Amino acid sequence: MYSFPGRRVGGTAAILGPLLLLTGTLLRSPFPFFYPHQLDAMADHPALMSAAYTTFLAGHLVTAFGVLALVARIGRTRPALATWSGVLVVVGLVERTFHGGVDHAAQGLVRRHGPEFAARLVGESYQDPHLYGYLSLSIMLGWPVLAFAAWRSGELGVLRAVALAAMTLLPLGVLKGAEVVSIVGTVGLCVALLPAGVRSLREGAKPSRRAVLGTIALLPLVGALGYVSTLG
Repeated sequence: MYSFPGRRVGGTAAILGPLLLLTGTLLRSPFPFFYPHQLDAMADHPALMSAAYTTFLAGHLVTAFGVLALVARIGRTRPALATWSGVLVVVGLVERTFHGGVDHAAQGLVRRHGPEFAARLVGESYQDPHLYGYLSLSIMLGWPVLAFAAWRSGELGVLRAVALAAMTLLPLGVLKGAEVVSIVGTVGLCVALLPAGVRSLREGAKPSRRAVLGTIALLPLVGALGYVSTLG
């Protein structure tokens, strides 16, 4: 029986997403946590900080598909828990993607006007109300609920469920650096999801030669469309 996002996409995302998040966390870890220091680091180390924030943002997007795959497996035996945990975690990941857009805009301000201007503007607008400000609870609550659901369904053992719940330690908000708890949370996500991703990829039949060749043939087209989409 098929369930979105499928075994291969879900398994690949469960491996790649946590690794991207951990990479982004480690890249920004040498710099102080709060936004004025992050903006200064963007001015002093633009390539490094761009890589840090880009991989962190990509990690949340990719991890969403790994989470959906896990939720689908939980739903076989615990549909109610699967639904609620999936909704909470996906909303939280979408909110973090919104934060990533603000981070990207701040990097543009630093490049064009300097870190002092960017820090002043961010400080003045930091508490402005917006939709996702009212949904921040999902970031903190979603991972423990998903961990409980995965444990109750038997998809994760106790230790890996606790590791998954540790993602709630990851600080939320825009222009946040990395602390020890940030590394603990992203390492926990790797511990929880990577084995599940490997298991998913090893299950079932291997892709046919035709499917592999078709995918390879489509990659240049996807790349070209991605480039064209940046022109608008």
